[in-house]
Amino acid sequence: MPFLHLSFYSTFTLSALGLAFHRTHLVSALLCLESMMLAMYVALSAWPVTTQTSSSTLMPMLMLAFSACEAGTGLAMLVASTRTHGSDHLHNLNLLQC
Repeated sequence: MPFLHLSFYSTFTLSALGLAFHRTHLVSALLCLESMMLAMYVALSAWPVTTQTSSSTLMPMLMLAFSACEAGTGLAMLVASTRTHGSDHLHNLNLLQC
């Protein structure tokens, strides 16, 4: 396995593990999601170079646009939860309490 693929896989896996195990604050969960999206964006951007094909670059740009929308929505949720609950702890955001 090339070093480039190993670095993409390890970055994505570490971000997923961070999302699974460190879910105390909403900011840390959003940061892990953003690092997962960044790892996927870099992997999709480097894919035509490694396979030596002349592929379209539309897919990484669409993914980057969706990632920006996801970040904006996540930050809006962070501001709304901090204003209503007083903190960004995820244990305060129970669906039965909201």
